[in-house]
Amino acid sequence: MKKLALAALALTSAASVFAQGTIVFDNRNSVGTSHIYAPLPGNTGLSQTGNGSADSPSGSTSWAGFSAIGAGGFTGQYGGSTTLAQLLGANGSGDTEASLTPQSGTITFRTGAGAGFLYTGPAVTLNSIPLDSAAASFQVVAWDDSSGLYSTWTLASAAWAAGTIAAGESTIFTVAAIGGNVNTPPAFAFPSFNLYTTIPEPSTFALAGLGAAAMLIFRRRKQ
Repeated sequence: MKKLALAALALTSAASVFAQGTIVFDNRNSVGTSHIYAPLPGNTGLSQTGNGSADSPSGSTSWAGFSAIGAGGFTGQYGGSTTLAQLLGANGSGDTEASLTPQSGTITFRTGAGAGFLYTGPAVTLNSIPLDSAAASFQVVAWDDSSGLYSTWTLASAAWAAGTIAAGESTIFTVAAIGGNVNTPPAFAFPSFNLYTTIPEPSTFALAGLGAAAMLIFRRRKQ
């Protein structure tokens, strides 16, 4: 009987070591309201961040001409179910973007009057932030998955850097008192942001090719 009690205690202790904190992952709650937008038509490379008049607290950023994710329905490009979002994070405050890793599964967006809002359920369990952590750094990312090829942020971020899809990210923010045995799962707020396309940087081979072409032109001019 004593051995069983000790074994149970050991299992409980081991579980507590690996247990992770919890947080409410949404952008419409008592702390604040923000929206996530599709790229601006006619200027898909434009990126901006900040609350507008439709957000809480209200801000001065103009989102005129932008459409909220899901405004066109569930399907199609920038639809509610074809645009994905994920929470990145790291334990502690003041972490850099390079240190942030996925902390939840991907989620989709609401449509209609709820366009621009994350389609959330109960609080999510974090992947690498312990129970009742004093503070953690987070960032929200979102991307176009209408092709069905980019089910993870790892895949999407590479495609975004290559200029293949549109994506976007919030500023990095800190949340105190992560949920656990003592704290209830906290809600958080972040400023509105939009998805946009990037211009990929030239590869090493492309730069080498340009250099060779320049040298050829230079030599011809000298002849």
